[in-house]
Amino acid sequence: MSLNESVDRLKEEVARRYGVARSEVRVILAPYRICPLGAHIDHQLGLVSAMALDRGVLLAYAPTGSRQVRLSSLVFPGEVVFTLDDVPEKRNGEWGNYVHGAVRALQQNHRLDTAIVGVTAGKLGEGGLGSSAAIGVAYLRALEDVNGLCVSDAENIALAQFIENNYLGLNNGILDQSAILLSRRHHLTLIDCATVHHELIPRPDSMPPFVVMVAFSGLLQALVGTDYNRRVAECAEAAKILLAAVGREEEKPLLRNVRAEEYAAHGHRLSGAPARRAAHFFSEMERVQCGVAAWKDGDLKRVGQLVTASGQSSIRNYECGAPPLIDLCRILINTDGVYGARFSGAGFRGCCVALVEPEAASEAAATVRHAYARQYPDLAKDAPVLLCHSDNGARLL
Repeated sequence: MSLNESVDRLKEEVARRYGVARSEVRVILAPYRICPLGAHIDHQLGLVSAMALDRGVLLAYAPTGSRQVRLSSLVFPGEVVFTLDDVPEKRNGEWGNYVHGAVRALQQNHRLDTAIVGVTAGKLGEGGLGSSAAIGVAYLRALEDVNGLCVSDAENIALAQFIENNYLGLNNGILDQSAILLSRRHHLTLIDCATVHHELIPRPDSMPPFVVMVAFSGLLQALVGTDYNRRVAECAEAAKILLAAVGREEEKPLLRNVRAEEYAAHGHRLSGAPARRAAHFFSEMERVQCGVAAWKDGDLKRVGQLVTASGQSSIRNYECGAPPLIDLCRILINTDGVYGARFSGAGFRGCCVALVEPEAASEAAATVRHAYARQYPDLAKDAPVLLCHSDNGARLL
């Protein structure tokens, strides 16, 4: 189904389910994202790179003229119903958590007088592509629209982070939200998570074209139920030790607050998991900077090599990735036409992503599907391989 067909269907569904005029229905697209370089370091305020994809979450909505929110989904069962005056607490496993969190986030500093009715399309479980942040951004933008609020991208990044950090209890950074809001087609988005400054770097004419291959693993475990928060704590432990070694114990224990030369001088003080987390952070920071330079030079082969190296550090130093994802990444790396591949997302579920030569993409996708199905026939039944392109950030269609 084309994007226009999906939009028309959603508008009809909102009109049918909630009795509003079709002309009053608006649609927001919040794209999925990939992070070629900069994995697992946004929560340490590192440098990250990103692209939005030409697939994402759609939210069709209309103002209610009341304070009652009513939402349904083409994917998830049931209806979300609540008022702006009585926002429920988080309930594990409920898809309505994201709109609850969006209302809570906005109500910190904004007055909400008008609620929405709406229908969503797109799976929150599209693991590894920032889909949770995408639906959160979509709800924020819709509520802002019907309430006449003018909210900057920078504030929306902070609001979307509030949904996940404060409402959902996930200690992640700003990568997903920033990529979803700031990215532009045919650009690499470089985000400094310490300053929230971003740079849009156009694909140079000298760079060969590429396709983004997204290969799903069939693993659907929820991110909040993994060891994600423990790894964030191990990064903090490493930062605390290193900051103490240089006499800056008062600084917040984040690895970005440690200079590379200080890590080189005092990294030997670390051991065990904190040592490995720090090794990933500082090597990944270097890979991001080298990758940006290679991108600007049009050296896609070098960019791909760095993407693969990033993935290997995620396995070795960040210690993420279930065996099926590790094997899937290996399959991608060894497939003809692939420049480089790595996990996407936290690495405990979801998918791997690869940069692929366009003329080899279809055959490469078939090769990956076949090889993965041989190793994991049960998982492969729910593990599509998609061919995508870069796209613009979240927008009203």
